[in-house]
Amino acid sequence: MIRTFGALCALVALTACQPRIPDSAAGVGFDNANLSPEARAQVGTANSSSPIPSPLAVSQETIPEAPQVARVQVQAAPDVAATPLVTTAAASPPTQTGIANSSVNSEASAIAQETSAALSAASVNSGVLPLEASPSNPAPQVFSNPGISDENDFAAVGERRSIEADAARRAQNKASYTVIEPTAVPKRTGTQGPNIVAYALQTNHPRGTKMYNRLGLGGAARFDKACARLGSDEAAQLAFLEKGGPKNDRLGVDPDGDGYACQWDPSPFRKAAGQ
Repeated sequence: MIRTFGALCALVALTACQPRIPDSAAGVGFDNANLSPEARAQVGTANSSSPIPSPLAVSQETIPEAPQVARVQVQAAPDVAATPLVTTAAASPPTQTGIANSSVNSEASAIAQETSAALSAASVNSGVLPLEASPSNPAPQVFSNPGISDENDFAAVGERRSIEADAARRAQNKASYTVIEPTAVPKRTGTQGPNIVAYALQTNHPRGTKMYNRLGLGGAARFDKACARLGSDEAAQLAFLEKGGPKNDRLGVDPDGDGYACQWDPSPFRKAAGQ
């Protein structure tokens, strides 16, 4: 009981010591002291200490007038075309632009001198003077394909020769012709072995026609091996004739007995000879 009473006394003491909370609207232009008497009468004595004005209160502040901007009169620009330009250095004092132009002119003069010196050195080295561009100089001669003959150009040939000269030239060329009459092919002399062309012209039977008897030793295997060893059909036919052909086939290249070794065919030779 005593503890409860002591706690209540402490709470009352703390409440008495708490400071007053100031009005949040005080000092911002809404205090009743700043209101007019009519506004205070409308608010009433009950709210005389309240900082909040009545919603019917009218502010006495005035809005200042906007500042006047003075008009500025713009003058027309002078006519540039009517003003003559200064073209001589003596007409105006030297300026930064004149100094720059003089430096550019000096640089251009230096470049021109270097170019002239280079051209002079080149002309000395090559032995040919450079071509100067001038209306008094004749136009350089233009060559079109100097390495190609102009015999097909009628205008170019007509300037050098006439029709009569061409006729005389043709007659001279015709008189110098030499006609060689064909003669018979000479016959071979001496014994140089068999000739497959002469053998083809001496025979007239086609391939596969049996003309000679064969024993058939070895068969197809011997035939393929012999033809592969000889290399070509012409070489096989020549070797076949040298070894006793067409009657004897010691090499085994004519197993069917037609007188033609391997795949040799005499028909192209006969056709060429007109047989």
